Amino acid sequence: MNSLQKLFGQKDNNLLSIFFTAGFPDLNGTETIISELSKAGVDFIEVGLPYSDPLADGPTIQHSSSVALKNGMNLDVVFEQLISIKEKNPTPLVLMGYLNQIIKYGEEAFCEKVKQCGIDTIIIPDLPMVEYESHYKPLFDKYGISNVFLITPHTSDERIRKIDSLTSTFIYVVASASITGAKGEVSQQQIEYFERIKSMNLNSKLIVGFGISDHQTFSTACTYANGTIIGSAYIKYLDKNGVLKSNEFVKSIIKG
Repeated sequence: MNSLQKLFGQKDNNLLSIFFTAGFPDLNGTETIISELSKAGVDFIEVGLPYSDPLADGPTIQHSSSVALKNGMNLDVVFEQLISIKEKNPTPLVLMGYLNQIIKYGEEAFCEKVKQCGIDTIIIPDLPMVEYESHYKPLFDKYGISNVFLITPHTSDERIRKIDSLTSTFIYVVASASITGAKGEVSQQQIEYFERIKSMNLNSKLIVGFGISDHQTFSTACTYANGTIIGSAYIKYLDKNGVLKSNEFVKSIIKG
């Protein structure tokens, strides 16, 4: 049983995950951000690996990646940081990156480092399912790594059920067929999409992301799913207010 499976065994609703880009706004801020989010009561934390050509990220996260890379962040640095805080951090971590980063670093070496960090769940948005089944699943299984697939409003029921069969932690429910970033209120079209997914009675936990930015969108999404991931809104807040006020941000999401 990995860290998220243990978490879901203790809590399965109103889950809040916060995403941040490692190396933003400061190269050495990773430990402080994780520590502050953990103290604030976040259920699990998504650590983004900055990448120069992200496919799913909107302007805010793209900007944070650009700053992080200019600050000198790379995979070796982030792995070193995550390994150093492994014993101090009680909150499950999820790693988010892109397939080219894994290939360039070396697939086996990447998995070894992820394991050394105490991380057992990763999100690779551009990893094709066929490549996962034929090549990466055996590799990830070897290192005890669980892969998270994304679905969108355009994902067919057949594919969703296939993803459900390959999932051991959660399915990332992309709230809209677009890149990351705050979108305002949850639309009726999105609610119908959430209702469709909920009615499928999948075995996997459902975590909604992309466009969740405040208490209202958090609460609405949690009506149809087990929880949410918030990224762009936190990065904007972090840039403006600093990491030591993370508790205020988390409180505003949970309590309004």
